[in-house]
Amino acid sequence: MTMRRTFLLTTAFVAGLAWLATGGAIAAPVNYQTPKETAAFKPGPNLDVVQNNCSACHSADYVSTQPPMKNKQQFWQAEVTKMIKVYGAQIDDADVGKIVEYLAATY
Repeated sequence: MTMRRTFLLTTAFVAGLAWLATGGAIAAPVNYQTPKETAAFKPGPNLDVVQNNCSACHSADYVSTQPPMKNKQQFWQAEVTKMIKVYGAQIDDADVGKIVEYLAATY
């Protein structure tokens, strides 16, 4: 059993060295261009707060394509909370209410 394990480890090591020697560990850089912005956030109070916090990760298109909802305030509060807790958005506590207020009033 020990001899078999040693053989397998040696084989894996040699295969890894061969892969590295052929340039397998070096990937070519990927160049791409993002599409042009097709939407803008609507004017409204706290627009600057929304642009400073939300535009870092997604466009206004993303916000404008959210489904219609009955309770806008509750929906947007949940969305902003999700962005912070699930996606790690770095939004100051003082800005959360402003963002929710803007989104509920304009979308």
